[in-house]
Amino acid sequence: MEPKTLAFTAIAIACTPFALLICWNFFLPFLFRIFSRTVGSTLGWYLRKLTDGRRSLIIRATTENEAKFRESKLSAKDSSSRSSSSSSNGSDEGWENIEGSTLGTSGNGEKGDRDWDGIIGFFHPFCNAGGGGERVLWAAVRATQKRWPNAKIVVYTGDHDVSKDSMIARVKNTFSIDIHPPTIHFLYLSTRHWVLSSTWPHMTLLGQSLGSLIMGWDAFSLLVPDIFVDTMGYAFTLGLSKILFPDMPTAAYVHYPTISTDMLESLDPKASVGSQGVNAGKGVGFKGALKKYYWKIFAAIYSWMGASVDVVMTNSTWTQGHIQSLWGPRRKQRGRENSIAVVYPPCAVNEIERQVEISEESEKKRQKYIVYIAQFRPEKNHQLILQSFAEFVKTGTPSAKEAKLVLLGSVRDDNDSRRVYKLRLLVNELHIKDQVIFQLDAPWSEILQWLSKAFVGVNGMWNEHFGIGVVEYLAAGLICVVHDSGGPKLDIVTDVDGEPTGYHATTTSEFAEGFEKALSHPDPLTVRRRARLSSKRFSEEEFAKKWLAEIEKLVAMKV
Repeated sequence: MEPKTLAFTAIAIACTPFALLICWNFFLPFLFRIFSRTVGSTLGWYLRKLTDGRRSLIIRATTENEAKFRESKLSAKDSSSRSSSSSSNGSDEGWENIEGSTLGTSGNGEKGDRDWDGIIGFFHPFCNAGGGGERVLWAAVRATQKRWPNAKIVVYTGDHDVSKDSMIARVKNTFSIDIHPPTIHFLYLSTRHWVLSSTWPHMTLLGQSLGSLIMGWDAFSLLVPDIFVDTMGYAFTLGLSKILFPDMPTAAYVHYPTISTDMLESLDPKASVGSQGVNAGKGVGFKGALKKYYWKIFAAIYSWMGASVDVVMTNSTWTQGHIQSLWGPRRKQRGRENSIAVVYPPCAVNEIERQVEISEESEKKRQKYIVYIAQFRPEKNHQLILQSFAEFVKTGTPSAKEAKLVLLGSVRDDNDSRRVYKLRLLVNELHIKDQVIFQLDAPWSEILQWLSKAFVGVNGMWNEHFGIGVVEYLAAGLICVVHDSGGPKLDIVTDVDGEPTGYHATTTSEFAEGFEKALSHPDPLTVRRRARLSSKRFSEEEFAKKWLAEIEKLVAMKV
């Protein structure tokens, strides 16, 4: 080969990384903008035309249902006093009397946009799951209904086996949240299986994200809303919405980043977090190296999609930090003015305070129960808690002999049922069958009973994004033993006036030690009162106030 050819070849090879960098940061975004403004907008126009008929039906049905609802309420109130019907003590019947937010966008807190009557779409395909994410959804729906009584709420769900009335009743029974029936509508997705992990046994993160695009198209084929809000974490669906409808305001409530720097670090067994998470230490060898590169590429695409969202809310400072590191730089490049806000999930703090007594008298009724409120998902790490409890029982201390572990959680599908079966097998293998209680799909009333008589609340998930169940422990005065990471560490189980509200642990031995300290505490009542005081930061009122402040930014883009 001639020297000149060699020189050109060497220069080309040396410039390749820079060319790829320029292509990724400038050329691809340029092509993306062209695509979204031409093909994407054309498809969006087609979807709007396709769903115009359903939009008209929803508007008409809302008007008719509202009239019937008001008529039935007036009939029911004939035998009761007017003061009782307009009481604000937890009643959701007086929708027309609810004041607008003082954080309104119409200036000086006026109610200029209170009469906004558009359609807000909530994308939550598993809205009947009954977990903490669903509490956020329904509390958000209720707050939105109160703030904009004339707005129509559409929930995109894949729960075909649950009717509207059954869904609303379950929300009331599970979360004690009253949803206003006339203005809420459910649209049923037929493509939810595309986001199940079982559909993508390999390259699951990418597969589920691509599946969310299919599901997003399915949603927009049913109805194109005026405002689109994702409350489950499908960033790719939000990216699709901006391609199809560049002028449609969007919001994301992020419970947990799909991928994070901690996840990437956990692949390395030598890293500080190399023993944590479901993929701990899997970054070794050729296959592990491929997984690292795959995750890094996915993280870049995830950042790209997240940067398109108009309003971003996270449930904790831990989640905010990770989303800021992933989405923040590109959001800044795209000129997104709204900062990433922390909006703590709504917790039933006030109701628990009313229902669960903390006093010297109630302390006598407490029993040595350790409760774990969590869905039966892999990341909740029930195995760790069972193994820790078994180690604690083996110590043979007076507290260990009396203690019982209670697992409270919802079962979403067959996969969850199989996990529960395996956990029962593990309980038998650990010889703790007589000291472990499974309470599946317990209603809220039953959960309150457990919180009122339990002694300790436990959480075993590594990097739990927030931990609504942990807040409920605090509100009920339980002494907490939680994983030394994520929201429970940074936001929830923190000191009050320099005194602890619980214990942090990582290993089975540390959890076992925490159980012993909590169950044999010399002055548990003082800790319980301190815990309840700490829980007041996470009330439903605080959530509603911060949620509406963010959603009002989207409504302002439409009025």
